[in-house]
Amino acid sequence: MDTDAFISVHRPQWDRLRELTRARSLSAAEIEELLALYQETSTHLSTVRSTAPDPALISRLSLLVHRARLRITGARVPLWRHAREFFWNDLPSALFQSRWTVALASAVFLVSAVIAGVFFGTDEQARAAVLPEEAQRALVEHDFVAYYFQGEASGFAAQVWTNNAWIAMQAVVFGVTGFWPIVMLLQNGLNVGLSAGVMGAHGGLGTFFVFILPHGLLELTAVMVGAGAGLRTFWAWVRPGPMPRSWALSQSARALITIGIGLVPVLLVSGVVEAFVTPSDLPPAVRIGIGAVLWIAFLVFMLGRGRQAHRSGITGDLSEELVGDRVLTAG
Repeated sequence: MDTDAFISVHRPQWDRLRELTRARSLSAAEIEELLALYQETSTHLSTVRSTAPDPALISRLSLLVHRARLRITGARVPLWRHAREFFWNDLPSALFQSRWTVALASAVFLVSAVIAGVFFGTDEQARAAVLPEEAQRALVEHDFVAYYFQGEASGFAAQVWTNNAWIAMQAVVFGVTGFWPIVMLLQNGLNVGLSAGVMGAHGGLGTFFVFILPHGLLELTAVMVGAGAGLRTFWAWVRPGPMPRSWALSQSARALITIGIGLVPVLLVSGVVEAFVTPSDLPPAVRIGIGAVLWIAFLVFMLGRGRQAHRSGITGDLSEELVGDRVLTAG
């Protein structure tokens, strides 16, 4: 089938259907016309899908047919149902599908943090080369803890949330490069390891964990998820599988956006914990316990609920009506 000729012949019908779906009110004759054009356009869509699967045309006609169907049936899905579908189905499925790259990102961060912590904690000359002795003392005796008491708690929470969201979004957006997430993970791992090494060398390792674990478990996991999702997009570009490379990349990118949006409330929770729980007067065990409960809840949501949603066929992607059908290719 000649796609250009097909578009040229049927464009007036599609334009008229679009016009009718956008009209505020329709007469009886226009309603009949809308029904007829809807049926014809649905036939056109089926024809294109079966004979000339052009992705752009399929997406265009799918959206047009979808809007026409909504205008005919009058169906309107409440906003809360969209939100429920997103947070209960799409988001956990997308998180679950990124579990292996998230595990890789976590391994890169943890290995770099442990190596840096042991190195700087046991080598006095290495510590001195990075941080003078006076600065080390100030960090252990005052600066590390004082960071969590900056200004009003609500303002500090907003600042932390914004900063963490920015870091996570960088990993998400630049993940397709395959380079930036690794650099970011190594940089953060070295920074955390350096702080732990300095604190441990001066007898402050307990203080380090008391003030880092309550919020850090959830916060760092969210950053790992963002980096892992970005790496998954990179892998879809390198190894697209049976789909065309552009299709595999776009599908992974749409799931990536789902994860990026879903991390916003997660980082908000970690920011609130960092501002109100970490510097609180609660016993250390209680503070760490709160952080651990939130962290475990997120892992259950990602791996437990995510597995259920994924097994039910939910991909975290947009529906086929909006993005078009997948077309397998050989080779």
